[in-house]
Amino acid sequence: MEETTKPGAGRSSHISNDRSSLDDESKQLVSFRVGDEEFALEIQRVQEIIRNQRVTRVPNSPRFVEGVINLRGKVIPVIALRKRFGMEHKPQEGGMRIVVLEVRDMVVGIIVDSVPEVLRVPVKLIAEPPRMIESHRDYVTGLAKLPGRLLILLDVDRVLMPAKPAPK
Repeated sequence: MEETTKPGAGRSSHISNDRSSLDDESKQLVSFRVGDEEFALEIQRVQEIIRNQRVTRVPNSPRFVEGVINLRGKVIPVIALRKRFGMEHKPQEGGMRIVVLEVRDMVVGIIVDSVPEVLRVPVKLIAEPPRMIESHRDYVTGLAKLPGRLLILLDVDRVLMPAKPAPK
């Protein structure tokens, strides 16, 4: 039996308790871990979160495309964010999840190590990425400065684009 979680149904943190104008002054995010880093996506992008499952590999696909899965009769591509970010491979574990998103009019899944929470972050706590990380700046939209941690906000449209050739 497949476990499905709708975003917002699990553990949730509200960094801001003032709900008078949350829509204008905060973003609701789904956080997830890949390696030792914690990332986040705007919740509107997430369709559902499912347990990791067997992925069918597709020959000659980009290195970071893990393959495809059958999700209730619909075949969707699955991206391994560890590979996309050039991180060390990790054997599949029970906490791994596939976050199902809509990206450029296409449904796609991304494999993450875990999905700890859904949270609201005041916009004033989100900073621009530093210029030093120019190579990844294309898909990092900001950094949420939370007590004791930073969340890396991703632009999934750009993360899932083919990698640019390295400059010569």
